[in-house]
Amino acid sequence: MSYKLRFVQVFQLSKATEFLAIEKQFAAFEEKYPEFPKGTRYLPISGRETANTLIWECDFPTLEALHQAQLFLMNDSRHEDLFREQAVYMISAHTEIYRPYDS
Repeated sequence: MSYKLRFVQVFQLSKATEFLAIEKQFAAFEEKYPEFPKGTRYLPISGRETANTLIWECDFPTLEALHQAQLFLMNDSRHEDLFREQAVYMISAHTEIYRPYDS
Protein backbone atom coordinates (compact mmCIF):
# COMPACT_ATOMS: atom_id res chain seq x y z
CA MET A 1 0.00 0.00 0.00
CA SER A 2 1.41 3.43 -0.87
CA TYR A 3 0.43 7.02 -0.24
CA LYS A 4 0.75 9.81 -2.79
CA LEU A 5 1.97 13.31 -2.01
CA ARG A 6 1.25 15.99 -4.60
CA PHE A 7 2.33 19.61 -4.70
CA VAL A 8 0.19 21.65 -7.09
CA GLN A 9 1.62 25.04 -8.00
CA VAL A 10 0.03 27.58 -10.32
CA PHE A 11 2.59 30.03 -11.63
CA GLN A 12 2.49 33.27 -13.60
CA LEU A 13 2.26 32.26 -17.23
CA SER A 14 4.42 35.22 -18.25
CA LYS A 15 7.15 33.91 -15.92
CA ALA A 16 7.01 30.26 -17.00
CA THR A 17 10.63 30.24 -18.17
CA GLU A 18 11.90 31.55 -14.83
CA PHE A 19 9.63 29.32 -12.74
CA LEU A 20 10.51 26.15 -14.65
CA ALA A 21 14.24 26.96 -14.59
CA ILE A 22 14.06 26.98 -10.80
CA GLU A 23 12.08 23.75 -10.89
CA LYS A 24 14.98 22.17 -12.79
CA GLN A 25 17.15 23.05 -9.81
CA PHE A 26 14.75 21.16 -7.53
CA ALA A 27 15.01 18.17 -9.86
CA ALA A 28 18.81 18.42 -9.66
CA PHE A 29 18.60 18.31 -5.85
CA GLU A 30 16.58 15.11 -6.08
CA GLU A 31 19.22 13.54 -8.29
CA LYS A 32 22.24 14.79 -6.37
CA TYR A 33 21.11 14.20 -2.79
CA PRO A 34 19.72 10.79 -1.81
CA GLU A 35 17.81 12.27 1.14
CA PHE A 36 15.49 14.24 -1.16
CA PRO A 37 12.21 12.54 -2.13
CA LYS A 38 12.23 11.58 -5.80
CA GLY A 39 9.13 12.99 -7.48
CA THR A 40 7.68 13.13 -10.94
CA ARG A 41 6.73 16.47 -12.43
CA TYR A 42 3.79 17.09 -14.73
CA LEU A 43 2.47 20.00 -16.77
CA PRO A 44 -1.19 19.63 -17.80
CA ILE A 45 -2.16 19.15 -21.42
CA SER A 46 -5.88 18.94 -20.76
CA GLY A 47 -8.10 18.67 -17.71
CA ARG A 48 -9.09 20.82 -14.79
CA GLU A 49 -5.70 22.44 -14.20
CA THR A 50 -4.52 25.33 -16.35
CA ALA A 51 -1.40 25.06 -18.51
CA ASN A 52 0.54 27.21 -16.03
CA THR A 53 0.33 24.54 -13.34
CA LEU A 54 3.15 22.34 -12.17
CA ILE A 55 2.30 19.12 -10.38
CA TRP A 56 4.99 17.26 -8.44
CA GLU A 57 4.06 13.88 -7.03
CA CYS A 58 5.78 11.11 -5.14
CA ASP A 59 4.66 7.80 -3.63
CA PHE A 60 5.54 6.69 -0.10
CA PRO A 61 5.12 3.26 1.49
CA THR A 62 3.42 4.64 4.61
CA LEU A 63 1.66 7.79 5.72
CA GLU A 64 4.42 8.25 8.31
CA ALA A 65 7.10 8.18 5.58
CA LEU A 66 5.11 10.79 3.64
CA HIS A 67 4.91 13.06 6.70
CA GLN A 68 8.64 12.63 7.34
CA ALA A 69 9.35 13.71 3.76
CA GLN A 70 7.16 16.79 4.21
CA LEU A 71 9.00 17.71 7.40
CA PHE A 72 12.34 17.20 5.70
CA LEU A 73 11.39 19.49 2.82
CA MET A 74 10.09 22.19 5.18
CA ASN A 75 13.26 22.10 7.29
CA ASP A 76 15.96 21.65 4.65
CA SER A 77 17.54 25.06 4.05
CA ARG A 78 18.64 24.20 0.48
CA HIS A 79 15.05 23.42 -0.45
CA GLU A 80 13.60 26.33 1.49
CA ASP A 81 15.98 28.89 -0.05
CA LEU A 82 15.14 27.74 -3.55
CA PHE A 83 11.42 27.64 -2.74
CA ARG A 84 11.52 31.29 -1.62
CA GLU A 85 13.13 32.21 -4.92
CA GLN A 86 10.46 30.32 -6.89
CA ALA A 87 7.52 31.48 -4.76
CA VAL A 88 7.61 35.00 -6.22
CA TYR A 89 6.31 33.49 -9.48
CA MET A 90 3.49 31.50 -7.85
CA ILE A 91 -0.14 32.48 -7.99
CA SER A 92 -1.26 29.67 -5.71
CA ALA A 93 -0.07 26.39 -4.30
CA HIS A 94 -1.56 23.55 -2.35
CA THR A 95 -0.66 20.08 -1.14
CA GLU A 96 -2.70 16.94 -1.72
CA ILE A 97 -2.29 13.59 0.01
CA TYR A 98 -3.99 10.47 -1.29
CA ARG A 99 -4.51 7.12 0.35
CA PRO A 100 -5.08 3.87 -1.48
CA TYR A 101 -8.66 2.89 -2.15
CA ASP A 102 -9.44 -0.45 -0.58
CA SER A 103 -12.60 -1.94 -2.05
